[in-house]
Amino acid sequence: MPSLTTEQVIALAPDDASAKAARGLARPGKWATAGQSDRALWGECKGSALYQVCVDPAEPAFKCTCPSRKFPCKHALGLLLFAASQPDAVSASEPPAWLNEWLLKREQTVRRKAAKAGADSDFDPEQQAKRAMAKDKRTAERQRKVEMGLEELERWLRDLARQGLAHAQQQPARYWDGMAERLWDAQARGLANWLRELASIPASGEGWGERLLAQLGSLYLLLEGHRRLDVLPEPLRADIRSRIGWSWQEADLPNDAWLRDRWLLVGQRAYEEEQMRVRRSWLWGRNHDRLALVLDFAYQSQPMPPMAAPGAWLEAELGFFPSEYPQRALLRHAVAVEDQGMPTGLADSAALLDGYAAALARQPWLAVFPAAVVGVLPVRREAETWFLRDAAAKRLPCHPGFIDAWRLLACSGGLPLTVFGEWNGQQFWPLSAWRGDWFTAF
Repeated sequence: MPSLTTEQVIALAPDDASAKAARGLARPGKWATAGQSDRALWGECKGSALYQVCVDPAEPAFKCTCPSRKFPCKHALGLLLFAASQPDAVSASEPPAWLNEWLLKREQTVRRKAAKAGADSDFDPEQQAKRAMAKDKRTAERQRKVEMGLEELERWLRDLARQGLAHAQQQPARYWDGMAERLWDAQARGLANWLRELASIPASGEGWGERLLAQLGSLYLLLEGHRRLDVLPEPLRADIRSRIGWSWQEADLPNDAWLRDRWLLVGQRAYEEEQMRVRRSWLWGRNHDRLALVLDFAYQSQPMPPMAAPGAWLEAELGFFPSEYPQRALLRHAVAVEDQGMPTGLADSAALLDGYAAALARQPWLAVFPAAVVGVLPVRREAETWFLRDAAAKRLPCHPGFIDAWRLLACSGGLPLTVFGEWNGQQFWPLSAWRGDWFTAF
C-alpha cells in the first residue's frame, strides 16, 4: 500500500480548519484502534462518539461514520497523518468486518459501472441508431442556442466599442452580469464565465484599459473564428468550441488520444466558480515529458472525485482533449506507484515568456501556461508584492491570490529553487517547488 507524506495529506484537506483539526488527531491517545493492510488504513477515533474511519490511500478514498459534510473529514485526515508521522503505531493487523464491508461495496460499485458501460455498447443497431439520433437532435438544438447567443454577444461588443472603454468602466456589475446570464441561457457557459472575469478588470488599477482591450480583442477573435469553423483545422475548431463551453466525454476521444505513462501529480489548485467547486490537477508524464491538466468539479457541498495528493506518482492513462496545444485530459485506470523524478524546467524567465509566446501562436485563447522555472528565488517588493527572481535578475510577478509566498521563501532557505506553477500572461501562480529532492506543494 503506497504511503502519503505529511505534506501530501495536508494537501487533501478541504480547508485550513480541517487540516488544523486533523493535526490534533494524529497521536495515539485519540485512537481506540488503528491498523493497516495492503489495501487500506482503518481506525476508531475517540470523539463525542467512537467514529469508524476507513481510508484507501492509493485512490485516495475515504469513509467515516461522523456527521461531517466535509470530504475528507478531519478524522480521515487525522488517521493519514497518524500513519505518516508514526508508522509503527499503525501496524499491520487483521481488518475489522466494517472495513471489509466498505471495500466490498467499492468493488461492487466498480463492477456495476463496468457492467453498465458494457451494456451500453451491447445495444442492437436499431437502439444505437435511436440513441445517435437523439444525441444529434440535442446537439443541433444546443448549437442553435449557442449561435443566437454569439450573435447577441457580438452586438453587445460592438456597442461597448462604440461607447468606449471609459463608459464601460462606469457601468455597474449588472452591465456584465446581464450579458453573462444571456450567454449562460444560450448554453455558451465558457463565454459566460469569461465575461464575468472581465467585469473585474476596470477596477484592477493602472493599465486596466490595455488589459480589458486585449481580452475584448481575444473574445472578438473567438467570434470570428467560430464564423469560419468550416475552414479551420479540426484541432483549432475544438479549441473554439471548448472555449465557448462544449465539453468532451471519454467516449468522444479517439484511441490515439490516450497516453499511458507514470504521472507525477506536480501541482493542484482548488477554487470556487459560481456555485461549483473546481480542482485543477497538473500531472507530468516521466516517459513522454508531457504536462496534463485534469479538471474536477463538485456542486456546492458535494464531495470532489478522489484524487491523489501533490507529490504522488500514478500509473495511468490520460486521454487528451483535441486542441492545437493539448493540455486538458481525462484520467482513467490510475494506480498509485513508487517512483522518482521531476519535470523538465525552463531555464529562466525569458525562456518562460518564449514558451508562452510559442503556445499562444498555436492556441490564441490559452488561459494558462504551465511551467517549471529553474533557479529562481522568491523576493518581496513594495509591501506584499512578490516576485520570482532568476539568475539574470529578471522578475516574474506572482499572482496576488497566491498567499503562501512566505512559506515559499522559507522552503528556499535563501537559495534558488525550481518552482512549478501557472503563468497567465501577466502573473505566475506557484503550485509546488523543489530544492534538490525535497518537494513542497502549496
